Amino acid sequence: MNFLEERIMKDGIVKEGNVLKVDSFLNHQMDVALIDEIGAEFARRFAGEKITKVLTIEASGIAIAYAAARAFGVPMVFAKKAKSINIDGDMYSAEVESFTHKNKNMVIVSKKFLSAEDSVLIVDDFLANGCALQGLISITEASGATVAGIGIAIEKGFQYGGRSIRNLGYHLESLAIVESMDPETKTIVFRAQ
Repeated sequence: MNFLEERIMKDGIVKEGNVLKVDSFLNHQMDVALIDEIGAEFARRFAGEKITKVLTIEASGIAIAYAAARAFGVPMVFAKKAKSINIDGDMYSAEVESFTHKNKNMVIVSKKFLSAEDSVLIVDDFLANGCALQGLISITEASGATVAGIGIAIEKGFQYGGRSIRNLGYHLESLAIVESMDPETKTIVFRAQ
């Protein structure tokens, strides 16, 4: 069992509807030492790639992407879910559906932050159905950049997202893959990696 699986077992809460709450350490209150360790682990797993940018989607992926970008020594970019008055110029955009929030958002990245010269590591906190990742892949490929890899903190292996992304040929690394979880018994089973 790795460091993230251990933390999930200690502090994660299984709820009805295939929900795994990790808000006490990952995506509401953040254990910064754990986040740094996640970033360092992504840097280790993708050490063979020449990463020039780390890309995520707001909001929960930002801290993890920051830690990964810091470990690589490159800029971090995040796709915004709403256009504000201080965003100008041309944008890459994609529609994504959120498993957690059960809604669709148009996400945008300014064209000045991604280009054909970039080799991008896409990072996010959770992978369930893969819609957010597909949107980030679409934005990356629209820019002409290369998707060098995809790093996920927690993958719900019992949902189709990870399988569909891997079947497309992307190098996907998930630090913890939940094979099953039971809200009645509060048990979590991880996939051996």
